[in-house]
Amino acid sequence: MRVGVIGGTGFRPGRPVRRRTLHTPYGTVTVDFTRVGKHEVAFINRHGKGHELPPHKVNYRAIIWAMKELGVERIIATNSVGIIDADTMKPGDLALPHDFIDFTKTRPTTFHEDKVVHVDMTEPYCPELRNALIEASRDVDVTVHEKAVYVATEGPRFETPAEIRAYAKLGGDIVGMTGFPEVVLARELEICYASVAVCTNYAAGLDERRRTVDEVFETVEEVRPKVVELIERAIDLIPEERNCPCSRALEGAEV
Repeated sequence: MRVGVIGGTGFRPGRPVRRRTLHTPYGTVTVDFTRVGKHEVAFINRHGKGHELPPHKVNYRAIIWAMKELGVERIIATNSVGIIDADTMKPGDLALPHDFIDFTKTRPTTFHEDKVVHVDMTEPYCPELRNALIEASRDVDVTVHEKAVYVATEGPRFETPAEIRAYAKLGGDIVGMTGFPEVVLARELEICYASVAVCTNYAAGLDERRRTVDEVFETVEEVRPKVVELIERAIDLIPEERNCPCSRALEGAEV
């Protein structure tokens, strides 16, 4: 079983082993390989070296395609998010999305440009991966919310208070800029995908403070060891054989 992890700088789990550059039809991707227990893990930093790529410029298709070329069947991603549901969540918590709402505007969101393929997204995030993360969270000293609706926005700006109020009315719990289209692209290649969302701050209008990048990165730094521990524990709990709908996503999907 080969597992892939997509995240930001410093979220790489396991012990570093080697590095490889892949040339995909969508661009070049650098992959770091690590060892977590008996599993080889392929790690890709979506923002590139030095965090130079903003969310709307990340080459999501190249990243997911590279994972497929490497034989990865399961992907765990990390995403920094703002909190919409301030009644139950606080900065420093983790959330495991079970559904999403897409408000992005300019990103390529499919591999199928020349044929009609409608993949089912009734259960967007792999139930087997989510179950492994939920089970692993019981042994990690951090608050983990087992369900959350992820609202994906284009960025790179933060959202307005009016937008956050609208997202809340639509059922959103957290808001971020990097979780989509990864989740859909993975499904199109029949790769299991789940996300660990790091709640870094309250979204605009939910407190009186101005949103800052420093605030986000400070919280990420504090929670980083817990996220890595959660992912490493979850990898050991993933079933060897897949029995989830992700592995059959293209059955009946093509017109």
